[in-house]
Amino acid sequence: MSELDDSPRPTTGLDATPPLKGIKVADFSRVLAGPLATMMLADLGAEVVKIERPGTGDDTRQWGPPWTPRGSAYFESVNRSKRSVVLDLKNPSHLEIARQLALEADVVVENFTTGTMDRLGLGYEQLAAENPGLIYCSITGFGSGAGARMAGYDFLVQAVGGLMSITGAADGEPTKVGVALVDVLTGKDAVIGVLAALQERHRSGRGQLVEVSLLTSLLGSLVNQASSYLTTGRSPGRMGNAHPSIAPYESLRCTDGSIAIACGNDGQFARLAAQIGRPELATDPRFASNPARVAHRAELVVELEAGLAGDTASGWVRRLTAAGVPAGEVGDIGSAIELAEQLGLNPTVHLGPDHPRQVRHPISFSRSGIRTPSPPPDLAQPPSSAREH
Repeated sequence: MSELDDSPRPTTGLDATPPLKGIKVADFSRVLAGPLATMMLADLGAEVVKIERPGTGDDTRQWGPPWTPRGSAYFESVNRSKRSVVLDLKNPSHLEIARQLALEADVVVENFTTGTMDRLGLGYEQLAAENPGLIYCSITGFGSGAGARMAGYDFLVQAVGGLMSITGAADGEPTKVGVALVDVLTGKDAVIGVLAALQERHRSGRGQLVEVSLLTSLLGSLVNQASSYLTTGRSPGRMGNAHPSIAPYESLRCTDGSIAIACGNDGQFARLAAQIGRPELATDPRFASNPARVAHRAELVVELEAGLAGDTASGWVRRLTAAGVPAGEVGDIGSAIELAEQLGLNPTVHLGPDHPRQVRHPISFSRSGIRTPSPPPDLAQPPSSAREH
């Protein structure tokens, strides 16, 4: 059984104590949304016990390549600073251990099929009867009602939830985002719900059930695109790298490639026009305001790319950035991490031998600290009764 790292925390500001120190989390989740949520809670100082099934543990322990010296890079990405406890929930003695872990916790996080935890005696009402201060976070794909039996996989929700319909080239196939974004958004929503419930418990002394679903988290993230449909009754379509309401806000060709330009106001556009040697574009009635530029997007792109043909992508990024025009080369994940390092954002953390660097917790505090991370746990040995069962 891997133990949490209790080494001294680095000093941050006046008080480096992680904000959730002393909070106990029983993590019955697996794959991505739940484990990401509980890892974020662990980063914030909570003690997280991850309950895994014998033999295989979390599904993502087998999801590779790539592999690290200790296992799957996928599993390691969302399970640092946790302790692994292996329990066979079909074994009565193991189920009792799980029940005690849940009753001793401040927070339970689970993403089993709706009804499973109730059948095991680990449902919210059953546990809250003995631990009324319990915060119980249930993560589903499509809710606990009519969609309870629907499989909650990120790709499926991207498809049926509309995200793919607005992603990709206008004349191409609907396309998923290149990371399990819906799972990530749902995990972050779960953290928000848990933290809000903990704050409310501080006021009332009572816990509560927190429910999040992949579909509602996705819909909540569609913001202006969902609002567009609700306003007009027409579903937005795919526009490639262009924006439906802002121009220029897309990738534009230079002599040796493309750059991303994001002009959010008329002042930025005027500076862009001046830099490419076409200051008159800023007063041209077709382009003088953002609504006009959106209406004349095709003409605008032709004019801008004619001016951008005079220099390389890197040359334009230097010039436009210096002039206060938001612009950048289209990079990859490696270049993004390098950029964050150059900007002093310290984007990664080291977990020790046999473990690659990981992206750090994204939040910093002026006084509170973030837990010094410990490596993701190896799969623990089950209690002896599992071998007897």
